Amino acid sequence: MQQRTFLTGILSGALLWMPAALMAQAGGMPMGTQQDRRPGVQDNGTLQPSATKFDDKRFVRDAAFDGLIEVELGKLAADKGSSGAVKQYGQHVVEIQTKTNEQLRDVAAKAGYSIPESLDTKHHARVDKLAKLSGAEFDKAYIKDQVKENENGFRAFQEESQAGANAAVKAFAASTLPTLQAQLAMAKDLRKPGGALPGDSSK
Repeated sequence: MQQRTFLTGILSGALLWMPAALMAQAGGMPMGTQQDRRPGVQDNGTLQPSATKFDDKRFVRDAAFDGLIEVELGKLAADKGSSGAVKQYGQHVVEIQTKTNEQLRDVAAKAGYSIPESLDTKHHARVDKLAKLSGAEFDKAYIKDQVKENENGFRAFQEESQAGANAAVKAFAASTLPTLQAQLAMAKDLRKPGGALPGDSSK
């Protein structure tokens, strides 16, 4: 009797599971709920939003450090770049990022978050690494760093703009996305064949 009850329970569970499984295979309904999915980039290149809220305080702190680094590296590029375009790009980054840093400082203050005002040893290592280079070697390394870090930064801001918990921080991230996208496009253009690299001061 107990064995029959046990088997009946298994069969009942299987019957409940099978329609969902068949629908999932047919593309009608994904296995698992939306909350089970993790954030990432979908096949069409768009960001899949996260089901959980992001840590706004951590985002603000990371964005502040990144902003400080961008200003320092921009100054290096304006001073050490062998290409006129790299120098101009570096100066542009300094001007734009300085304004963005000020906006972030205001948003953080209103949200009650403290942010770093200077780079610590860990974050300054990225600046020190590029500061040791010069000429065309610096140009290549700087633009490569810019493309990589701006891609990471754009992704972080996009995630915050979609899943942030603090309305002000979320709005700041959303409003900054066009600037980050434009900066990333500029860096990629400098890296293209025929662009300002490597070290062609005539461009």
